[in-house]
Amino acid sequence: MLFWHVPAPNEALLISGSKRRTGDAQFRIVTGHGCWVMPVKQKASVLALSLREAEISEDCVTQQGIRIGVRAVAVFKVGDDQTSIANAARRFLDEQATMEELVGRIFAGHLRSIVGGLTVEQIIRERDRVAQEVKDGSHSEMEKLGIVVDALQIQEIADTSGYITNLAAPHAAAVASAARIAQAKADQEATEREQQAAALKAEYERDTAIKRAGFLAETEQYQARAAQAGPLSQARASQEVIEEQTALAQRQASLAAQRLEGEVRRPADAEAYRLRTLAEAQRDQVRFEADARAYSERAVAQARADANTAVAGSLRDGNQELIAANRTIENLPALAKAAAEGLSGSRLTVLNGTDGINEIASGIVGEGLAILDSLKNGTGTSGSAPPLADGTGPLPQKVTNLKRDGAGSGSS
Repeated sequence: MLFWHVPAPNEALLISGSKRRTGDAQFRIVTGHGCWVMPVKQKASVLALSLREAEISEDCVTQQGIRIGVRAVAVFKVGDDQTSIANAARRFLDEQATMEELVGRIFAGHLRSIVGGLTVEQIIRERDRVAQEVKDGSHSEMEKLGIVVDALQIQEIADTSGYITNLAAPHAAAVASAARIAQAKADQEATEREQQAAALKAEYERDTAIKRAGFLAETEQYQARAAQAGPLSQARASQEVIEEQTALAQRQASLAAQRLEGEVRRPADAEAYRLRTLAEAQRDQVRFEADARAYSERAVAQARADANTAVAGSLRDGNQELIAANRTIENLPALAKAAAEGLSGSRLTVLNGTDGINEIASGIVGEGLAILDSLKNGTGTSGSAPPLADGTGPLPQKVTNLKRDGAGSGSS
């Protein structure tokens, strides 16, 4: 509407010519809502409440006498309260465009004052302190102007004499050295990692080649086994057949050996044993017979010698009985031979072998000698005829009995 004025949210409407006033101001301040403005009688003006920015670039001299250039920026606005709006309206309503320049000059003056009391190192290290002191120093002035400072930042500190550059040179050199060392370490690490990567790559390629070769060899091995499976199976089958045939031949040989053992060897051994036993028995028999003949011959010779001695004595004495005994003695070897032949021809079992035969023969000869002794003792006492000088004639009764007994004593 023509007479209805509404200020923007960042504007304040100043109405002068009205009887209504705000505080001690000669005009009415309207913000946030509209109002009627009577034409010709009242006048409405607008004061911007938006945020403003003032750049400060000032050459300052520090406590050390070093000239430095400081560039800062201040963010401010007109206060939202009625007092601040009234103060700003009185001073900047027609010069709102030059508000930044004016505020900047005020901050520049306070900045030179504060920088002059500090060293370069303090200014560099304590920028916030410098900005806060500038704000605090200009607070009363800004309050009178109705301005509220939201922020003040020192953006750059320039050094035309090279002091800051020289001050930072050792640190810059150290930093550069550290940077070069770090870069060298980084290059070294990168090189080592590249070498490790290359080694790992080579190792991986080697392992891959080995595995590939192993797989290829295993494949070829399996192919070769597959190709040899048929001949191997045939060879194993043939081997099993040969083994079975060998076992069969061994069993047949064993059977033949057992048959030979039972049918030939054992009967032959039995026959040989029988023949050997018979030969030994025959040998013993022949030896027994020879021993008997030898003993009988020795006994006969002895008896004959004794008979000859007795006959010779009898002939000298003319004793017929002794002559008869001599004849008996002469016949005694024949009796002993006959007894020995009877023993050898008889199928007798002599328990003590040669000794038994000798005992039998000695028994016979002993009997003969006993007869001879009896004849010697009984000469002239018996009533029988004495033996002749040539040994013929009838034998004494004892000799006859001896012949009969000797033929029977060889048996047992």
